[in-house]
Parts: sequence; C-alpha cells; structure tokens
Amino acid sequence: CYASVMCFQKEIDMDNRVRNLKTVDSCAKFRKNALRLGESDLAQQAQVRAIEIRAELYGCQTMAEKLSLEAVYAYEAILTKKNGKTTRASRTWQMIKRHGIIEAVERAVNRESVTQGYTALVEMGLEKYAFEAVILKYPKLFSIDAVKKSEERMNIWLRT
Repeated sequence: CYASVMCFQKEIDMDNRVRNLKTVDSCAKFRKNALRLGESDLAQQAQVRAIEIRAELYGCQTMAEKLSLEAVYAYEAILTKKNGKTTRASRTWQMIKRHGIIEAVERAVNRESVTQGYTALVEMGLEKYAFEAVILKYPKLFSIDAVKKSEERMNIWLRT
C-alpha cells in the first residue's frame, strides 16, 4: 500500500567486514581507515553499522522501536558531524524517556513542521532513518494522522 516509499526501506548490501564489526569503536576505526583509503562506500556502511549497534545496545522490544532508535542515532551522527563534537538529540531523548519510543516518534511526526533531520539524513545517504519511513513500515503501531502525514511527506520528498 505504500509502495512509493519502499525505496527508503532498502537494506544496504553490507560488506562482510563491516557486518562483522561488533562495537561502535571498531566501526569508527574502520570508517576512518576506509575514508583514508578513499573507500566512501565502506565508510558509509561502517557508519550505518555503528547506528545499528547503538540501537541494539539500547534494548528494544520490537523492530519498530529498533528502527526508531536507529533514526535518533543517525540524526545524532549528523548533529555531531555538523557541530564538530559529540551532540545528542536532547529533546528527542527527553520525549522518549517521558513517553516511550513509539509515542515519541508519533509526537515528532504529528508536529506541523517537518522533522528537522530529514534533509540532513538525505544528504548523508541515511534517508531510511526518517521517522516517517519507520511509521510507514509499521503503520498499525501509529495513529491514522501520523500515517497520513508520513505518507504525504514521503511522497513529496520522493518527488524532489
């Protein structure tokens, strides 16, 4: 039913060397070496693997929660790069603590303004981490309004 959005849900074919990385630190080292060698694809994969590991360590109960946390960690990676220092998505984490992961995603998407991180996610090749993409992958967990807003936004983004 949301076929136009499926390009955002594609899994990255991950090199076995990257897939076998077990810690965030090992991903960072691998990424640094890959960049030094001009292997931007491997560097990107290492960044994605680090995001996956962070979400796994959080202790999610469902795949929807894991993907939602991956979205937060991807956004933090963007903020960190932009600011030149480790930067947390403080407001998002406060909302997660107060309302839980799924409800925090729902609230973020139901705001009138578009979630801040989307453009930055696209620029870094991490658009699959948009909250809207998570909602469309698991629409039964979210309100009709959140699904509708997500579908509208993703369709607009796909056209641009």
